[in-house]
Amino acid sequence: VQLQASGGGLVQAGGSLRLSCAASGLTFRSALMGWFRQAPGKEREFVSAINTSGGGTYYADSVKGRFTISRDNAKNTMYLQMNDLKPDDTATYYCVRARIWGSTRPADFDFWGQGTQVTVSS
Repeated sequence: VQLQASGGGLVQAGGSLRLSCAASGLTFRSALMGWFRQAPGKEREFVSAINTSGGGTYYADSVKGRFTISRDNAKNTMYLQMNDLKPDDTATYYCVRARIWGSTRPADFDFWGQGTQVTVSS
């Protein structure tokens, strides 16, 4: 299984980025998926998750109203649209598979890839 995150970069506060996650080696349409992030010196933090159809989602309070998770099962790809970015959003972002719906614990997610770096300048 490979989950390849891309789309990160350097953006000013208030800007937007769209992350993509290309999945291979798993039946993507049957997989619960999610995003985590990790800032230097901090623990991994749950960001968002999406169910198999894309009709169900949940978010961390810190990103609710600013980030939108979505998926395209025909393309085996998941997305994270990030708007109104803040310096506190600076982190490496990872796409992952969720083994338990509704969880925010890193231990309940797997297939962590290399991640994509997002840096928000003030």
